[in-house]
Amino acid sequence: MTATVASHRKPRQHPLAALTGGGSRSARTARTAATLALAGAATAAGLDGTGQAAPQPTPAQVKGRVDALYQEAEVATQSYNGAKEAAESAREELSRLQDEAARRTEKLNASRTELGTMAASQYRAGGIDPTVRLLLSADPQRYLDGAAVLQRTGSHQATAVAGYARRLGSVRQIQRRAEDTAERLADTEAALKKHRVTVVHKLGAAEQLLSRLTAEQRQRMAGRGGAHAHGGAGQGRAHHGTGHGEGLRGGTGPEAAAAAAQAADPRAARAVAFAYAALGKPYVWGATGPSGFDCSGLTQAAWKAGGVALPRTTYTQISSGPRVDRSQLAPGDLVFFYSGISHVGLYVGDGKMIHAPHPGAPVRIAPIDQMPFAAATRPA
Repeated sequence: MTATVASHRKPRQHPLAALTGGGSRSARTARTAATLALAGAATAAGLDGTGQAAPQPTPAQVKGRVDALYQEAEVATQSYNGAKEAAESAREELSRLQDEAARRTEKLNASRTELGTMAASQYRAGGIDPTVRLLLSADPQRYLDGAAVLQRTGSHQATAVAGYARRLGSVRQIQRRAEDTAERLADTEAALKKHRVTVVHKLGAAEQLLSRLTAEQRQRMAGRGGAHAHGGAGQGRAHHGTGHGEGLRGGTGPEAAAAAAQAADPRAARAVAFAYAALGKPYVWGATGPSGFDCSGLTQAAWKAGGVALPRTTYTQISSGPRVDRSQLAPGDLVFFYSGISHVGLYVGDGKMIHAPHPGAPVRIAPIDQMPFAAATRPA
């Protein structure tokens, strides 16, 4: 009964059919005319300006977005630096474990040869001692368990078998550690690749935005200490200031000497001198010098010149010494910015720092109030 009623029910027309087809020929003709009329109206709207695309962003809007992209790239760069440091550490550990496994395996093989000689000798004499027969077990765990028992018998063969068991256990332990380290290295390298892609994407987007500006607009923007001219990280070398008295040339002039003299100790003074000598060198993300730096790469290299080994990232450098109140800053202190601690500079006195800002802006002196101040540390 239900099927009969359904078969006589008038099928419902899809909503799109009312616009694209269905109905009588005259209805379709009317719809076609209406569609053409709508298309004509849309075209006319485009021609008279009412349907134009969104207006081009102003230079101020471009600056704001570019600065945001650079800051996001800085966050990704610090993650990249941390992953790179972890990958290098895991790679070194894996190499050490592989070398250790090779040395222990060599000793294991020597023990196996000794036990094989014993077995051959006993076989020629008419039988194999149970302690040596254990070596031939196909089950490694049964062999290791049995060797532990035999060690207590005190015989020469038992001692030899027990020694082999210890070496076998140590080799297996080293191999497991090497496998775990190799797995950690693979995960870290995957994270490294991910952060690299993020940095390149952010910097590419910033370059694309900057390319919409005229050379004059980019120069004006650079003069206000904001986003810098499109076309490469080394461009800013030609400038010697940014409107705030920031120097871009390296050297050991009176200003550098005065800052070093006010440093908390000789190590900080050497770090300050290094930072002044680096003025004008290009920002290169992931770099620690000598020809280019990112922000934490510069501070790490500066304090290395002072004889102090800092960790690689802003997130770890902030814990490299006691915190310092902003009012108590001294040349050589590390100053950190943004709530995520994604940028760092080296304080040089008079409310200024030397830092590596971002691509297109070389190492320079800048006021510390140029960015949101987060904290300061005095490396120890």
